[in-house]
Amino acid sequence: MSSPPAPVTGEEARAATKYVLITGGVVSGLGKGVTASSVGVVLKACDLRVTCIKIDPYLNTDAGTMSPFEHGEVFVLDDGGEVDLDLGNYERFIDVTLTRDNNITTGKIYQSVIEKERRGDYLGKTVQVVPHVTDEIKQWIQSVSSVPVDGQTHPADVCVIELGGTVGDIESMPFIEALRQLSFSLGKENFCLIHVSLVPVLGVVGEQKTKPTQHSVRELRALGLTPDLLACRSAQPLIGSVKEKLSQFCHVPVENILNIHDVPNLWHVPLILRNQKAHEAIIRQLNLVGSSGPPDLRDWTQMAESFDNLKNSVTIALVGKYTNLTDSYLSVVKAVLHASVACSLKPSIQWIAASDLEDETATTAPDAHAKAWETLKGSSCILIPGGFGDRGISGMILAAKYARENKVPYLGICLGMQISVIEMSRHVLGLGDADSEEFNKDAPNCVVMYMPEVSKTHMGNTMRLGCRRTFFRKPDCLTSKLYGSPPHVDERHRHRYEVNPSFVPMLENAGLHFVGCDESGKRMEIVELQDHPFYVGVQFHPEFKSRPRRPSPPFTGLIKAATKQLGTLLNSSNGYNGASE
Repeated sequence: MSSPPAPVTGEEARAATKYVLITGGVVSGLGKGVTASSVGVVLKACDLRVTCIKIDPYLNTDAGTMSPFEHGEVFVLDDGGEVDLDLGNYERFIDVTLTRDNNITTGKIYQSVIEKERRGDYLGKTVQVVPHVTDEIKQWIQSVSSVPVDGQTHPADVCVIELGGTVGDIESMPFIEALRQLSFSLGKENFCLIHVSLVPVLGVVGEQKTKPTQHSVRELRALGLTPDLLACRSAQPLIGSVKEKLSQFCHVPVENILNIHDVPNLWHVPLILRNQKAHEAIIRQLNLVGSSGPPDLRDWTQMAESFDNLKNSVTIALVGKYTNLTDSYLSVVKAVLHASVACSLKPSIQWIAASDLEDETATTAPDAHAKAWETLKGSSCILIPGGFGDRGISGMILAAKYARENKVPYLGICLGMQISVIEMSRHVLGLGDADSEEFNKDAPNCVVMYMPEVSKTHMGNTMRLGCRRTFFRKPDCLTSKLYGSPPHVDERHRHRYEVNPSFVPMLENAGLHFVGCDESGKRMEIVELQDHPFYVGVQFHPEFKSRPRRPSPPFTGLIKAATKQLGTLLNSSNGYNGASE
């Protein structure tokens, strides 16, 4: 499971791929992921094929068992990989389809090394961090970079590697050493290092300070890596003297010092890099002048500028469990953005903690309760995303009930679909004790049940994961029309529980129609409520395949319904079939 993938075409393919390494210094959270994604966008616009690798130095094998509060959302790939949210940024920006092996963790590396030691692969040697762990890291990087991720058959021209964490972290030291060795063995014309750092402004002085970046670069050089470019994060554009000072003390040419200052939206970052000729410096460093052309970012420019010029907005109530950390729902937020922009609207997401809607909160925190309900009732549509555990479930059920009774457009994703089933069972079928086996194993009416094939003893990589096919049971249903009326769609899943099929006939008689199912015909995937402008629940996660120019159809439907344009969409087009095959 943890061995690196076999390369596609051997040593020649490995040598052909060149590498751009993104490291970070001073503080975490500078935007290395967005920088790496934007570098990929600009290089792709120069007619170069790009792949990406994210290195996470934590000991977890993958992100699957980590709390959203700990590390943001868990992004799910087609092959079922549960990975860092930065891989979601790569897929959305560069429009590639990555695999679980594109996310390297310390856990994966050590697991592979220990498995080799147990098999006797090291021929009795004393297994050490150097050379065995570092060799494993290099082998993994070179193997993964040779696997095409854009539908082509040959390896990419450039592999962008993002090293998670901050230079100097003890966890990342084996990776730094492996990357130093890789840089040396490949040669300067095959390896480019971009160091992302912070240039802060102290409130009292009001001057852009270079010292943190100087120290960060000094730390990096002490570890054997010298940056070819600096990407300096700042609130305002850097002044010329600051760039000259950084060049002098960091040993980087002035023209290779990039400034990624704050922008109205993240789609401007590739344009900033293009305007500062980052692509020319990278292409020159990697000796790719003859293989590339000038960057064609006309479509990207139009997308970024059109978003800035949008005047009208749509209000979406997002009722969730992890609203204190918005990165917990990063892909949902991006999918809402993509759908809203496609409808020429700016999204205004109203974050509602599900527990604030509960009756108990009216007693313990009446102000929070009143504000939550005021926000919910003032929104144009309601979205309940995925989640685990019983906290806030009662509030979600109340939100789904409000949407159903007041004909407010509603989209439930994964847990959100299960919530709609529980709500209908309790308040329409009269099954007051209806519940999910996740929340009450002894409930007399478990309308949502544990999937029989899923492990009940192990948590990691045991859910129903990855891209699965959903067949439409009713070809003329609303969701099918949104997708362009295909016989089936392929979407990514991440769940342990499913709708209990024995309750499906009762719910359908009550008006909740199960319009999509898996290949067996027994596992329900999509629900729609009749006589409602838009009340849809999906067991899959459509947000993971949403792209800026190919918004997810369920999200597009939600936004169109919220602005009373759904009929126009269905009558004038074949829907958005970005996720159908």
